[in-house]
Amino acid sequence: MMALRATGWFLASLVVGAGLVVLWHYVVSAGFVSPVFLPPPGRAWTALVNGFTRGALAEQLLATIGRMIYGWLLASLVGVALGTLIGTSRAAIVYLGPTLEMIRPLPASAIIPVAIAFLGLTEQMAIAVIAFGALWPMLLATVHGFAAVEPQLYELSRALGLKRWEVILKIGLPSAMPDILAGMRVGLTIALILAIVAEMLASRPGLGHSVLLAARSFRSPDLYAGVILLGIVGYVSAAALAAFETRLLRWRVPH
Repeated sequence: MMALRATGWFLASLVVGAGLVVLWHYVVSAGFVSPVFLPPPGRAWTALVNGFTRGALAEQLLATIGRMIYGWLLASLVGVALGTLIGTSRAAIVYLGPTLEMIRPLPASAIIPVAIAFLGLTEQMAIAVIAFGALWPMLLATVHGFAAVEPQLYELSRALGLKRWEVILKIGLPSAMPDILAGMRVGLTIALILAIVAEMLASRPGLGHSVLLAARSFRSPDLYAGVILLGIVGYVSAAALAAFETRLLRWRVPH
């Protein structure tokens, strides 16, 4: 039943997507928007295919995905580790919680000038900015997940004489895993956005820089081809992480 429902939602999303493409074609054909700014869907698709077969779109795609994954993994390691240390300590939550909440709303793109000043227009700068922006959802989600563990479980662990690392691995981590994975999903989306922003501002090779150059030279088919490809990357990465989450947390699904 659940599989049938999921298939139905997937087919419905395909119908909505097809409807948007038809609407796009109608808007251009009716002359509501100049093809200079909005090309027909066929031209965008042709530009996408030519970008892979004759251009450097594949290399640009791999460069963007690489930055996104590297920054996201770095943020995951640091965020989960720090979140575990803070979430398992009441004193750390009390003293560091307000500071974390104050820093969290800071836009990651706002630190790009600072990162450029310290690291220059380098690959390390782009990775650092991506990791900084993707860090906060995972860090705060991990803190919340460990802090939300039933106090009775911690009392039971002390009664059983479990060590701190045993409490984290056997009690805290399983309970906090849904929150951690939710933070990782948000962090992955932020990592993709910041990879594009860093490529645009720092002129790093990738889809972001390619889209920016296409916009500046009024190559609208190449521009929309890049945008479509970025949408596909975001959808596939989110779907892959959701599938991993479903498999990892299959014990939560009632049978």
